[in-house]
Amino acid sequence: MTNPNFADLGVIEPILKSLHTEGYSTPTPIQTKTIPLLLAGRDLVGLAQTGTGKTAAFAIPLLQQLAAGKRDAASRPPIGALVLAPTRELAVQIGRSFGVYGRHLGLKHTVIYGGVGQGPQVQAIRRGLDVLVATPGRLLDLMEQRHIRLDRTTFLVLDEADRMFDMGFIRDVRKIVAAMPSERQTLMFSATMSAEIAELARNILKSPARVEVTPEMVPAERISQHVYHVERADKRRLLHKLLSGSDVTRAIVFTRTKHGANRVVEQLARASIVAEALHGNKSQNARQRALQSFRSGDVRVLVATDIAARGLDIPAVSHVFNYELPMEPESYVHRIGRTARAGAMGAAVSFCDPSERATLRDIERLTKNRLIVTDAELPRQTREAIEAERNADRSAQAASPRGGDGERRSGGHAKSGRAHHGQSRPRQGDGNAPARPKHRRNRNRPNRQSAA
Repeated sequence: MTNPNFADLGVIEPILKSLHTEGYSTPTPIQTKTIPLLLAGRDLVGLAQTGTGKTAAFAIPLLQQLAAGKRDAASRPPIGALVLAPTRELAVQIGRSFGVYGRHLGLKHTVIYGGVGQGPQVQAIRRGLDVLVATPGRLLDLMEQRHIRLDRTTFLVLDEADRMFDMGFIRDVRKIVAAMPSERQTLMFSATMSAEIAELARNILKSPARVEVTPEMVPAERISQHVYHVERADKRRLLHKLLSGSDVTRAIVFTRTKHGANRVVEQLARASIVAEALHGNKSQNARQRALQSFRSGDVRVLVATDIAARGLDIPAVSHVFNYELPMEPESYVHRIGRTARAGAMGAAVSFCDPSERATLRDIERLTKNRLIVTDAELPRQTREAIEAERNADRSAQAASPRGGDGERRSGGHAKSGRAHHGQSRPRQGDGNAPARPKHRRNRNRPNRQSAA
């Protein structure tokens, strides 16, 4: 049996026209399974990661049903469909997809999120919307201010429900769902199905269909996965050398902390490598500028926390560097999934210092794959360059009147001088230091404006 096309799935001509313009001809597995079910009005639980085409899987049938109801203008609700996403970046991306697929339908959509002024968002809502894409925090804020009513909204999508749990949004989500009519079509997508996610599905969905697309947990045939066993203080030197390779055309470097990401960007700048940081402490405009510069090729290196590991579709990433291994092994899978997209080849390079060996073993157990150890194959010139930089640092420190062993013996304040690659105590959040768990303490109590 031949693979169906979008017309075979029942997609209407205006949407087919948009898909053709975008070069989409063959549905992905999740689209093939999901679109007919949603057009039939079924609730649905979808287990799929980013990169599987799940946004189109729910956006296309929602747009089609909203377009069918558009003829009855008198009964149209102020907001036809609500899509909840855990992060601003994912919400913006989903909104962009609705605009692309629905460009010939005459439907209106907008995206709302925290971290920016709410005035333009409120104005867009007052004009009436067919699709509202929102982060939970800002949406609930506007609901509490009575700018938004959902009592006639009949379509609900929860995207990346597991991330919403991780980020502490689940209480907000429950309040939002409670404000919607019981008679609605509800879709929930998640990369994982924990007991909490399963319970949420039972509470808010009615006899849902279940669609599961086996994730490419480790697409070994398209991603080469290597690990360098390296001392913590040598990570930045190794990163400089590897980023200088001609094969690194576009790279994402992952750190554990926001401060670590900033520090790596500063270190790369001193090595004449232009990079942008992407993390939750950046303003929304700064984050969008960083992403746009990276997508356009103006900036070749993006240094990010795990906020960028899921939900972002960044094309043509040749390399992913795990400057620090993630705290959760599952995050490794999401990180390396930023490369080798759309059938391309990619490379994932991890730096593992002695304190991270246990984390590496956890990653290998989860992925059922042994990473290729390449420190023994480190090019001779790279080894010599790293050793030369290390010796130069030692010489500079010994010559400094404020550094060296004399200051430490005399009880000088290490705080008064700069950290010299492991010689003095590293700062909290340093890219060369192990991350402290201080930011995990409040993970279930997000700030609505900043976290959303």
